[in-house]
Amino acid sequence: MSSETGQGGWEPVYRVVRAIPSGRVSTYGDVAALAGMPRAARQVGWALNALEADDDVPWHRVINAKGEISARSEHEIADLQRALLEDEGVIFSRHDRVDLESARWPPREDEANPENRAAKTGPKKTSQKPARKPAKKNAKTARKKSAKKRSTKSGPT
Repeated sequence: MSSETGQGGWEPVYRVVRAIPSGRVSTYGDVAALAGMPRAARQVGWALNALEADDDVPWHRVINAKGEISARSEHEIADLQRALLEDEGVIFSRHDRVDLESARWPPREDEANPENRAAKTGPKKTSQKPARKPAKKNAKTARKKSAKKRSTKSGPT
């Protein structure tokens, strides 16, 4: 069954995955969001699992949010995914993770902008509490207090 015809409901997912450039990766969550299915990362996994061997969707470019290849019951598939990614130039750390900051597609806006990247690594800014504004007096309360002052000042004569 082809991804073009048999799984028409997954076509938005396949369209996004086809757009991932060689040598780059995307997360299941990123693909879901770009396909118009925010918070549906698991469904992206189902869509990719439904692919046939002859489909033109580069499923191997989708990894989890930790930068890891997701565990599968068939270890050969995970090994194949890693081999395909390494053939495209994707580098894995000694902890079997991909550096998403450099390999993620599309790069997140805060990661794509060098100024924001530098700000991320700089010292954290502490948030200061805004100065407390003096409480506004309720007009009714102010009148009561004023009347009370007048009555105690005049006192009995």
